[in-house]
Amino acid sequence: MRVVIINRSDALGGAAIASSRLCGALRQQGVDARMLVVDRRTGAGHVQVAGAAVVARARWLAERLAIYWRNGRRRDTLFAIDTATQGLDLARHPWVRQADVVVLGWVNQAMLSLAGVEHLAQLGKPVVWVMHDMWNCTGVCHHSGECTQWQADCRRCPLLPEGSTLARDTWLRKQRLYAQGAVHFVAVSHWLRQMCVESSLMHDAAIDVIPNAIDASAFNPAASEGDPWHVAPGSKVVVMGAARLDDPIKGLDRLAAALQWLAEERPDVARRLHLVLYGGLRDRSWLERLAVPHTYLGYVDDLQRVYRHAHIVVSASTRESFGYTLVEGMACGCVAVTTGQGGQTDIVSHLKNGYIAPDLQPESLARALAWAVDTERSRQAQHHWVATHFDQAIVAQQHLLLYNRLLDNRQQQ
Repeated sequence: MRVVIINRSDALGGAAIASSRLCGALRQQGVDARMLVVDRRTGAGHVQVAGAAVVARARWLAERLAIYWRNGRRRDTLFAIDTATQGLDLARHPWVRQADVVVLGWVNQAMLSLAGVEHLAQLGKPVVWVMHDMWNCTGVCHHSGECTQWQADCRRCPLLPEGSTLARDTWLRKQRLYAQGAVHFVAVSHWLRQMCVESSLMHDAAIDVIPNAIDASAFNPAASEGDPWHVAPGSKVVVMGAARLDDPIKGLDRLAAALQWLAEERPDVARRLHLVLYGGLRDRSWLERLAVPHTYLGYVDDLQRVYRHAHIVVSASTRESFGYTLVEGMACGCVAVTTGQGGQTDIVSHLKNGYIAPDLQPESLARALAWAVDTERSRQAQHHWVATHFDQAIVAQQHLLLYNRLLDNRQQQ
């Protein structure tokens, strides 16, 4: 079987990592899987830049300028919106032509337009769209926040000026594409599938749930010796990571408030915590607001080294379609703590391998951390949970079952 995966990048961002891991997982199963990208960050031979860089850049710029003109010239929402009006037309690309199945990942920012997706669907081969956020079931946003317009028709988008029709226009173009029934969707969590079911765009769409993959064998659950961060004796190391830690959706403010609550209400717990943060951080003043000892690592390449020195991995996100940091931390033996506002509930089994806070209140997250501090769980058991639910071989088989089903349906038509 030949599969081509189309994603904007092969390494930059969670969707890129997920798509690359899926490609690798399929190749491990003997599939001729390849990736087309516009932002290539690795030297893998099965990854190819889809088109000329100057063309991709020009179309990206044209799309951003059009959004800027129609969003009230607001820079703060310029990259919170995607319209898929510009992109490469890949229907004639040799890898696409040769493929039995076309898999789409995160294709915004001028990788593919909605018209380009339609051209792919017209090739007569299965097109599977793996959704990594809510964009497919909304007008223009990737995460709806408190807005519920995606359950109606996105006429009054809070990211756009009053009277703007940009979200509604994009919603209508998606509706026309989906009505053709030529695209099969995959949600990476049951939460994301439920969001699609509740949406006005996708309530009748065919949607499978297949999680993101991880090579469990690459993560060693044995605790590392040594003390790279000068942690106080008897303390538990808590790790939080994100591409951008102070992105509001990641909940660094919630974690900071939870730690402050512990310092005031449960100082016995706060004294036993050492927080380790990794990823981008534009506003370094956040580090001054943390009420427990902490270490900021910036961007790291060796996540296993970080997690093997840790005891707890935390996700404080407002919305999370999957939760890769939880999976990676647990694969290295950490206990998971999460707000549970999304796909994390597919990963964490409450009071067994972690704690799911019942709401977004900082006190709830604080109580979750307190529980984790006093919990002793086998690091090997944490790893085993990941290996039996999210390992790349298991996920690849689920994808192959879907691809074969779609191919069989095509042959019977």
